[in-house]
Amino acid sequence: MKEPIRVLHVLGGLSLGGAESRIMDLYRCMDREKVQFDFLVHQKAAGERIPEFYDGEVEELGGKVYFLPKFKGYNYFSYRKAVREFFAQYHNFRLVQGHMTSTAAIYLPEAGKAGIPIKAAHARSAGVDKGMKGIVTRLLRIPLLGMADYCFACSREAGKSVFGNKWENSPKALVLPNAIDAQRFIYKREVRDRIRKETGIEDCFVLGHVGRFHYAKNHEFLLDIFAAVRNGLKEKGKKAALMLLGEGPGMDTAKKKAALLGIEEDVFFMGNRREVWNYYQAMDYFVFPSRFEGLPGTVVEAQAAGLKCIISDKITPEVGFTELVAYKDIALPAEDWAKQIMNDCLYERKNMCQAVESAGFDVREQARRMESFYLSGKIG
Repeated sequence: MKEPIRVLHVLGGLSLGGAESRIMDLYRCMDREKVQFDFLVHQKAAGERIPEFYDGEVEELGGKVYFLPKFKGYNYFSYRKAVREFFAQYHNFRLVQGHMTSTAAIYLPEAGKAGIPIKAAHARSAGVDKGMKGIVTRLLRIPLLGMADYCFACSREAGKSVFGNKWENSPKALVLPNAIDAQRFIYKREVRDRIRKETGIEDCFVLGHVGRFHYAKNHEFLLDIFAAVRNGLKEKGKKAALMLLGEGPGMDTAKKKAALLGIEEDVFFMGNRREVWNYYQAMDYFVFPSRFEGLPGTVVEAQAAGLKCIISDKITPEVGFTELVAYKDIALPAEDWAKQIMNDCLYERKNMCQAVESAGFDVREQARRMESFYLSGKIG
């Protein structure tokens, strides 16, 4: 039997993040007798890597996980040396797809020198961190449009943010929406009742959010919104709860703010959950006040689950493909967000699977499209 071609995905890690989850959705649907995925991830220190959320599944699907030291700026030369040594040893890949665009201008050329035929950069975000880190990231991305064979993006905004305004007119540009397995998210009342009972929120109006605790996600404002909703419902003799799925460096700060606001007993930090689709069922309203995004797959998932969503006006309009989504200015007070949520909280949950797939967010169709690309090296 002919061996499958191998595609190397370069990421920061294999935790339960947005990019990682979307790639794994694609991986599960790929014909792995033809195309196999491997992963090159980054770790904080030298030595044996601590396994992350998706490590085990990658191995089960036939993939391999390699790692490099984390890029910190001051270690530019040692990082480049590590990249060069990696590709000198491992270069039997058909394509390298770099989702970590902050250092793609370092590792993609080294991949080319090692003889890997196709190099693709993949923009996943339409913004950068604040401060010097963000400035350095933007500088490192400048050469990408010229050096990559293909420049993919999850949305037009992400493409322009990472590759520049000329990206849209380039023949190497392609928008690849963050597709999901919509069937998994179809609303099921029995699942809703089970999760709510397990969590102790059966009689609550539940706001939900799924996302890494990171500056971009704006959790501090999310907590302000929930506090305003909670107080408004309390005046009417009703209870509210906030369900937060995800982990990350900002979690402790969020917990401290919840305590400061006096709402900690009603905020549920659920951590990472493997069957995340079940938790959307337990929610009543999805709140997503990000400072910036590429194209948040979680908002696609929320719509697939039939949830009404109120999201930041900084998020690409491509994700608001159903009437369930309302955009709101994050410069407005939290009370304005809360008022809209409470005025719009009565609705019937429906099966939105067809709407998700019709809007181009079907992972099976995208898997067929990407499989053809990986095998041919050409955008169809």
